[in-house]
Amino acid sequence: MLKTKDVIQKMKTPVKIAISLVIVLVMLVAAAFGMKYAYNSYVYSTYPLKYQNDVEAAAAKYNVDKYLIYGVIKTESNFDPNAVSHAGAVGLMQLMEGSFEWIQTFYVDEEYEKYTFDDIKTESLNIDYGTHLLSILLDMYDDEDVAVCAYNAGVGNVNEWLKDSRYSDDGKTLKTVPFSETENYRHIVAQNKSCYEQLYKNQ
Repeated sequence: MLKTKDVIQKMKTPVKIAISLVIVLVMLVAAAFGMKYAYNSYVYSTYPLKYQNDVEAAAAKYNVDKYLIYGVIKTESNFDPNAVSHAGAVGLMQLMEGSFEWIQTFYVDEEYEKYTFDDIKTESLNIDYGTHLLSILLDMYDDEDVAVCAYNAGVGNVNEWLKDSRYSDDGKTLKTVPFSETENYRHIVAQNKSCYEQLYKNQ
């Protein structure tokens, strides 16, 4: 027959095991929450809502999806207002001087006549002009993917691709493009836009 001391001693081991398991479980849960917090912090810092007022104002003004605008900014400059490409594209939405001058012809507001290409680094103006360019291209092609390709490669190139059966089956959409940069660009913009929608659309 076991003595009381022996019974107590035998009971201690499973209790210790149970306590250890609880401690391990708590540590795992805490680690999981910590990892989730770190992951969320990383994701939201990677896809920030910078220049939110300017983006939303331009989106409303030109009837362009704000998540598309964010997708383009993320892809073009990663939110660096001082970005300048090797080709001379400037600012958040990487506008070329030729594009700036073309967009100017669409403005009827005399306020815009005072601006020159030197002003395009100004964040709000860059977003306004870049979004206006997107809206023109969206109206022109009635297809977001094609408009994004034109934003990157130019209207002339896209019009030629749409006429070519190697790149378009219907003259309205592009199944592929011959410029690898533009082919990658349209997929990255679509991916960035999707990430912004998933992160912020239901908030």
